[in-house]
Amino acid sequence: MSAVSASHEHAARPDDALNVAALRADTRRQALGFLALLSPGLFLVFAVIIVPVGWLFWLSLFDETGAPSVANYARFFEQASYIRTFTTTFKVAFAVTGACVLLGYPLAYLLSQLPRRAASICLVFVILPFWTSVLVRTYAWLVILQRKGLVNSWLIDHGLISQPLQLANNFTGVVIGMIHIMLPFLVLPLYASMKSIDIDCLRAGMNLGASPAATFRQIFLPLSLPGLASGVVIVFVLCLGFFVTPALMGGGKVIMWAMRMEQAASLYSNWGAGAALGVVLLAVTLALLGLFRWLLGARATGAWSAR
Repeated sequence: MSAVSASHEHAARPDDALNVAALRADTRRQALGFLALLSPGLFLVFAVIIVPVGWLFWLSLFDETGAPSVANYARFFEQASYIRTFTTTFKVAFAVTGACVLLGYPLAYLLSQLPRRAASICLVFVILPFWTSVLVRTYAWLVILQRKGLVNSWLIDHGLISQPLQLANNFTGVVIGMIHIMLPFLVLPLYASMKSIDIDCLRAGMNLGASPAATFRQIFLPLSLPGLASGVVIVFVLCLGFFVTPALMGGGKVIMWAMRMEQAASLYSNWGAGAALGVVLLAVTLALLGLFRWLLGARATGAWSAR
């Protein structure tokens, strides 16, 4: 009996080998098919992202005379103005992102709880600012926040203040103007995440005795974190490279990294210095995004292990 089974097993081995080879060939063909489908997108990423970044890095390695040098990077440690503008850039980015979270999360939650028809109408007002140029919106905020603008005039007329408040041409004005522009970028992905939450999960929590506050804190908030994380990343990255609003609302007193790059290239014709600024900003942004992703992964792992 054992001899018969052994002979059958021996006879089946060539067929198994052929099947494995055929499966591997199919896998390779499938991988090549996926690569062919992805090739236009990969080419676009290479042409739009990899080549410009590589070109910036190459330019940053040459000084004003065209000689290879690391002087463009040495300026970060030698000149305090570089560190000051670098710090200001991240201060503005963190302030705007934090304010957008405080304003956008309640707004997105309210929209997610409205009936579909009412939510659609309210979303129109969220998207409405996109129909207007950033430049126009920034000048509108200058009119509203300047010393004789609508806000100061209304406060003085009602006797709430005696002197106009400094709301424009400073850090406060830059943050206010950028919040108005960045808020929809946080609300939209957060609203989409909230709408995808299954209402039965919330009902199950309340049926098990949880209060509305506990249901929100333990069920709704964790399930909405992916959308919140997406919105935070979008807003934060856009703030780091923003130019128009800080240039106008800052009044020359709030210099951000993008403005410094523009000055190096157009005012001083030093493309190497401007390219070095871009490379450093990109490297720091990628490092912060990696840290943010690691923190989210550690938090999610810790939450699931605690459960």
